[in-house]
Amino acid sequence: MPIALKAPLSNKIIEKLKVGDQVLISGKIYVARDAAHKRFKDLPPFPTEGQILFYASPTPTPPRKIIGSIGPTTASRMDGFLEPLLKLGLKATMGKGSRSPQVVNLLKKYKAVYLLVPGGIAALLSKHVKQAKVIAYPDLGPEAVLELEVLNFPALVAIDAHGGSLFEENTQPN
Repeated sequence: MPIALKAPLSNKIIEKLKVGDQVLISGKIYVARDAAHKRFKDLPPFPTEGQILFYASPTPTPPRKIIGSIGPTTASRMDGFLEPLLKLGLKATMGKGSRSPQVVNLLKKYKAVYLLVPGGIAALLSKHVKQAKVIAYPDLGPEAVLELEVLNFPALVAIDAHGGSLFEENTQPN
């Protein structure tokens, strides 16, 4: 049975999550990709404490829709930008693909998780978005920073706050 998560996330919740747990996220999450990360410098344009950052970008929004299809991008491209955000209290990132061993160690150090979102289901994921707005860098187009209000947004715990990783051969999901 999937675990319901409400953003922002507490350390208590994060510490209970284990590799292989299915989660359904509700609340505000933030979306950013490579170009936006390069502009963050010392402070991103969104609150970080307890928050979730989704590595994604939407397709253009069709008429009468909240958002276009929104699928994950390869998370490892953001590995070099992660530690400053974790220091500011970020508790989860979401994307597709594996992360480096350094990221596994950082998530353990800062008590945070990496949530895997499968590629190829962007149209389905957009149905879980109830509100969407650009909050920074509109000149980046689809790579602008977004704030999303989501309901039951599906993901899988791929790296937990204890150092467990779905991508390690010796780690077994629940």
